[in-house]
Amino acid sequence: MGSFDTALRVLDLLGIAVFAASGALVASRKQMDIVGFVLIGVITGFGGGTVRDLLLGRTPIFWLKSPELPAIAAATAILVFFFAHRVESRFKALLWADAVGLALYAVLGAEIALIAGANPWAAVLLGAVTATAGGIIRDVVCNELPLILRKEIYITAAMAAAAAYVVLRLAPLPRDIALTAGIALGFGLRGVALWRGWSLPPFRPKPARDYPDER
Repeated sequence: MGSFDTALRVLDLLGIAVFAASGALVASRKQMDIVGFVLIGVITGFGGGTVRDLLLGRTPIFWLKSPELPAIAAATAILVFFFAHRVESRFKALLWADAVGLALYAVLGAEIALIAGANPWAAVLLGAVTATAGGIIRDVVCNELPLILRKEIYITAAMAAAAAYVVLRLAPLPRDIALTAGIALGFGLRGVALWRGWSLPPFRPKPARDYPDER
């Protein structure tokens, strides 16, 4: 394994931990027990990749072949259970780490989809699914409005990262360049949104039109 792949592997493991921590923080707001923390943490960490693998027909699902992955997610969730107050005090740092995980999983998800034979447009969608579906499932289970339905630039950044990777690979450019560019774009877009407070414009209803009575 080259140094680039080693760096991706380290980021992958850190991303799992960060996503699991974000899920565990939701569990802390809901005042769940330690089992709930682990369940929500694991769902958040692996929900997106699981949905992707099921849609692609890839079995066994990736984390079933690597027991260290759910162990990392579960251990992170348990740590948050005991130290949630300290994690919450560093929530901004967690958001930035989450931005890295978002971009990374969007690109890796798109790569896996392309390797599995998906069309380019489907690979972009599955990249976004990989990066965001875990959070969607977490929010639905915890009865919260999913993050992607809020004004925040989140799934937009994931789709931009996946699209950049797919376009550059089809150009064709080397894998390392396409991966780096996709991750940089996704992280940059999400990071600027966090830094500047950017969001997509919401729908603003207008007063209903009064129609004349033609009777």
